[in-house]
Amino acid sequence: MPSLARKIIVCAAVDGLILQPLSSKKDQRPSSLVRIKYGDGSVSSVSKDAAPDTSAPNSFFEAFGIVGLVTVFNYSYLISITRRQQVAQIRGLPIYVVTEVALTPCSSQKDASEAIAKTAAALTARANDQAADDEDSGDDTAPESRNSGDDAVDEATDLEETDTSAKPTSSSATRTSIAEDVISRRGSYGRFAQRWFSKAGWTQDQKRNMGLSPEQSIVDSDESGDGKETAGAVPKKIPIPEEAAGSEAARALLPRLLRSTQILFGTSRTFYYSYDYDITRNLASGRTPATALAPLHNQVDQKYFWNRHIMQPFIDAGADSLALPLMQGFVGQRSFVVDGHPPQTDEGGSKGGQESSVEMSDFASSRPGSTPASPPPERVTTTGGDETLRPSEKRFDITIISRRSTLRAGLRYLRRGIDEQGNVANAVESEQILSVSPTDGAFDTKDKVYSFVQIRGSFPLFFTQSPYSLKPTPMMQHSPDANFAALKKHFDALRKQYGQLQIVNLVEKHGVESTIGVQYEKNIDRLNEDAEYKDDKVAFEWFDFHSVCRGMKFENVSFLLQTLGPKLESFGYTVVVDSDSIQTRQKGVLRTNCMDCLDRTNVCQSSFAKYMLDLQLKDQGFDMSLQRDQENSWFNTLWADNGDAISKQYASTGAMKGDYTRTRKRNYRGALTDAGLSLTRLFNGMFNDFFLQTTIDFLLGNVTDLVFEEFEANMMTKDPAVSMQNMRQQAIDLCQKRVVADEAEEFHGGWTFLSPTTPDTVRSASLEEVVLLLTDAALYLCRFDWNLDKVSSFERVDLAHVQKIKFGTYITSTISAAQVDEMRNVGMVIEYKPGSTDVTRVNTRSLSSMSETPKAQGPTGIAGFLSRSRPGAAAAATVAPPRKIALKALHSQTSAADPAAKRGKDEPGAVTRLTEIQQVVVIAAEIERLAIHNQPRLAGTNAEDAKLIEKGDIISLAEAKKNTSVLEQLGHSIKKFVWA
Repeated sequence: MPSLARKIIVCAAVDGLILQPLSSKKDQRPSSLVRIKYGDGSVSSVSKDAAPDTSAPNSFFEAFGIVGLVTVFNYSYLISITRRQQVAQIRGLPIYVVTEVALTPCSSQKDASEAIAKTAAALTARANDQAADDEDSGDDTAPESRNSGDDAVDEATDLEETDTSAKPTSSSATRTSIAEDVISRRGSYGRFAQRWFSKAGWTQDQKRNMGLSPEQSIVDSDESGDGKETAGAVPKKIPIPEEAAGSEAARALLPRLLRSTQILFGTSRTFYYSYDYDITRNLASGRTPATALAPLHNQVDQKYFWNRHIMQPFIDAGADSLALPLMQGFVGQRSFVVDGHPPQTDEGGSKGGQESSVEMSDFASSRPGSTPASPPPERVTTTGGDETLRPSEKRFDITIISRRSTLRAGLRYLRRGIDEQGNVANAVESEQILSVSPTDGAFDTKDKVYSFVQIRGSFPLFFTQSPYSLKPTPMMQHSPDANFAALKKHFDALRKQYGQLQIVNLVEKHGVESTIGVQYEKNIDRLNEDAEYKDDKVAFEWFDFHSVCRGMKFENVSFLLQTLGPKLESFGYTVVVDSDSIQTRQKGVLRTNCMDCLDRTNVCQSSFAKYMLDLQLKDQGFDMSLQRDQENSWFNTLWADNGDAISKQYASTGAMKGDYTRTRKRNYRGALTDAGLSLTRLFNGMFNDFFLQTTIDFLLGNVTDLVFEEFEANMMTKDPAVSMQNMRQQAIDLCQKRVVADEAEEFHGGWTFLSPTTPDTVRSASLEEVVLLLTDAALYLCRFDWNLDKVSSFERVDLAHVQKIKFGTYITSTISAAQVDEMRNVGMVIEYKPGSTDVTRVNTRSLSSMSETPKAQGPTGIAGFLSRSRPGAAAAATVAPPRKIALKALHSQTSAADPAAKRGKDEPGAVTRLTEIQQVVVIAAEIERLAIHNQPRLAGTNAEDAKLIEKGDIISLAEAKKNTSVLEQLGHSIKKFVWA
């Protein structure tokens, strides 16, 4: 395997940014160089002779790795890791968390040199400060020397030290008031309020817009109070070449994108890596040894490779030594000591450095019985006071690795449920690893390593929830068959990866959550009916957490353990010996979920993990129910940190119920803290999450640069995992089956357009996406319920009644640049004279408010489905004025990444897209041809007289500007101020 560079020298040259990898931590000799050309961000290898002179002060800086290249149109920025922190060791191999990154512009040598100089100066200043006062033990000045077994290893997550409710404290510890704790430190809404009263509040909000710690902040050179600048800080004015391509929206949002990128990869402390150990695979997967010939980026599990897209230029260039995979999630490690023969007397105090206690563990009641231990030998202590272990004692490391999937990545309420491929939101694999602590820093390959894996994920159903409520009702989407097909894909993939499955559903059996819980259970029953073998069936356990644990009695989770204990033991765990030899393999996995898969899930998963830890230690001769330390604070704190980390990544706050996970106790203070977190989550869902979701989708390669135009227009983006092309084609097919009643009609085509929600007009308050069907006899305008996959209503127009088709500029809003582009905002208006064969029908099954008696007129064959005609259609045919059908073309190019669209025109599978005006002209011409065929008065006349099409503005830009109200402009400005 090509050796990953431990350090990389980043410097600027005349002809491109130069990266000089240092091949290993022991051998610091330079390896091959890589050049990033200015302007286009392309990467190519160069010889060592091309290395620039780095003797000038601040002409270069050293990075611990490369995250990738962020490219918006032709603005490219190199992301380098400038600070890291060791958080664990697995088999003697260190694992790091990224704590700071630098963004270096690649647009020109001047911009790159200035950014590199600032980064180098900041790193030098920090090094000098540390030499004078070594306060920050987390700074990685010598990361390889850190001992994973040391309790001083810093936490991997960004926990706030002032949050006393989230950590066990002594009675003498200083406590902040609840109001201060919730509003000033915990709540984004508190920071939002500060912006109106304090200039400093703007800086605080900028650095905390994802629920991050105030200590891990970006300090802009023009905004910091002390004039200092952190390494890699994004300047207030980001250099953007005037001649650079790209939309105004991309230019305007680029600074926000870069700041979000720097916070996401750097100061959020949620991205982990290892030079030697594949942290993306659990031990049961039989990982490939790190010494294999394949590069690490080819060995890792791609669904946990978060910087794959922005690292692709280096991979394509063959720069494998720079391709450092990052995983988002959590890595934490704690050490603890157990005694094979612990004393069983309560001595009323501490003994041998451990607290003595007769209190049994919360889980002891569910553990197998044990025999009394014989008196242990006396503890031996060195003269320096350092404790040594008795022969009956052993020190272990417990490590948690949680891996967040990239396949449906995002934030709460913006990424819910499942997609068409069976990927669910907030999918996390959590692995608990038990290993013997290294002796003198050396790992003994003969020691057993234990692994227990469990997973979490959103409901594998199509549903949404509004972000504007504390407890929103889940709204089901799409048909039952579509939901079952996606759910089946999901569980087929889980069975293939993990074996047997046990679902733990923690939502309420009554109330707003029950609806989706019932649908979940019904789909699992249907899935099990189709199962060919017994082991293929998915076990389903519905545990109403809120009902059973009502009154803050979270210890009642032990009831769930009593139920699932035998299943847990049957699944077992993985045991690895001799480094990579799997002795036993875990046979199944628990899939736990609540509504968000955060708070209730954290409590239960920690309980399952403790149950299995006790089994693993018992396998080595240690009975946890007999230990003097029954508090297990090392275990509770580690799992609470894990829960906080996952919660921050999905809901932008720490986990609720964290006080119980840490202390196994629940009181009013924890309940009040949870109330503050609920308000924080509500605020983030309403204001902060929209652009951050856009950033995540862009960095993962799910969307293209056009996403910024969409965001500027709507202040939010669509779910890129949803194939709108497939949805629209399915809607066209469904509409054809439902509304074209006469089998004699020949179907000529179907399309989707935007149309005013108010019929017979070209301008209304909003537009909706409709389906237009064309047969040889009629036009059908179908209004479609995209959530339920049903036809809401349709309007049939006989082609013999079409009088005119007008196409041209159709601008309905002027609040963004994309909406005033006259070449992209086009449409057509079809005028027709109503006749007896023209009808409008509404699906009464989808409208519970309909009270009129269905009428029998109109086409037959769909009476049971579409049953209400437009009143007086026949009578109005001779007296009513012409009616209009206004249709606006959808944009031919969207932000969703389309692999086929990236192919060359001559390559197989290449997609040739018509422009918006081409679409309108082609469809209008087809309608005209068939309309003339159905009108004898026009048949046989000359071409000019038979023409129905005319070109002209439907709504011109000038008219649209005139009709745009001040209130509409003000509303969009406020939305842009808040969200962008």
